[in-house]
Amino acid sequence: MDAAAVPVRSPRRFRFVAAQELGLVLVVILLAAVLSLYGWYDASPGRPNLFLSFDNLIDGIATPMSYYAIMAVGLTLVIITGGIDISVGAIMALAALGGAAALQALPPDAPAMLVLPVAILVPTGIGLLCGLVNGGLIVGLSLHPFIVTLGTMSVFRGLANVLPAEKTLPAAGKHLPAAFTTDFMRLEIMGMQLMPLAIMLICVALGWFYLRLMVAGRETYAVGGNEEAARFSGLGVGAIKLRTYAIAGLAAGVAGMVSLGRFGTASTSTGSGYELTVIAAAVVGGASLQGGRGTAIGALLGTLVIALIENGILILRLAQEYRLVIIGLAIIVAVSLDRLSGCLGRRRSAPLPAAPPPPPVTPGPETRS
Repeated sequence: MDAAAVPVRSPRRFRFVAAQELGLVLVVILLAAVLSLYGWYDASPGRPNLFLSFDNLIDGIATPMSYYAIMAVGLTLVIITGGIDISVGAIMALAALGGAAALQALPPDAPAMLVLPVAILVPTGIGLLCGLVNGGLIVGLSLHPFIVTLGTMSVFRGLANVLPAEKTLPAAGKHLPAAFTTDFMRLEIMGMQLMPLAIMLICVALGWFYLRLMVAGRETYAVGGNEEAARFSGLGVGAIKLRTYAIAGLAAGVAGMVSLGRFGTASTSTGSGYELTVIAAAVVGGASLQGGRGTAIGALLGTLVIALIENGILILRLAQEYRLVIIGLAIIVAVSLDRLSGCLGRRRSAPLPAAPPPPPVTPGPETRS
């Protein structure tokens, strides 16, 4: 299909998205300022700020949020089409366990040229396959995405529990090759492990390029904006949806690879409960559950907001139970604001009521013959 026939986002919508991302930046700055002030107040004599220390910023915020942000970018594509995927945490676990099973079969001192292709291709391949299963069921059987991914979440999590002989990999007496763990994923730059952060930023950049500069990205927005109009315009709606779910599964596979390399292990509980956090990050980042709106940068900013909230709970020494409460409230508030902005937008774009017809003119006496 000709690229010119693909609908393009209007300048008004682009300005709205830019304002929304700017608002998220202000929220991040506000949260960081509050935590920084409390960090100075609560810091012990001779110790650095609890929030601004490099250990907290890198190991406490940036590295843990990398898994969420990578999956949030993929999930944002799905939400833009009007769908949902709640199986990403289970896909992450299955991908990490598959990668661990393949890597533990290699010698611990295997060279990087042998180890890295296995470490990258196996988890991402498993994630891509799971995403294709989700998309195939949704498109092929015309099933609701929530029902399908609810079922596949249970299936993938069950496979992660059944397929490995042990609940945690590598098995006892075995180790993952150092070429993947120590020399790659835990590689220290200036004394900090920055590889998970670098992979996260690469995924966000690829998501931004896909949505902003590729025809496939404009097709994704077109399907989410009006699926029937996109179909009548000649777009392959089924193929576009299948592609987005495949990308979401691929992103979950990448997250599983990052988690496996950083911790050097994977278990059947890997990624448990991540679905809620990833959905919250995507929705807080501006992805509309009604479809048609969302960005990769917004997904990153939404994840950063969630990560700052989680880190703030630790710094303020609050009970961890507040984490789920705050994330749930963030989802409700974000969806409510999205619905409110949608209602206001429809009201603004509604046509003005037609003026009543003028009353009939009755001829006066001077006009009668």
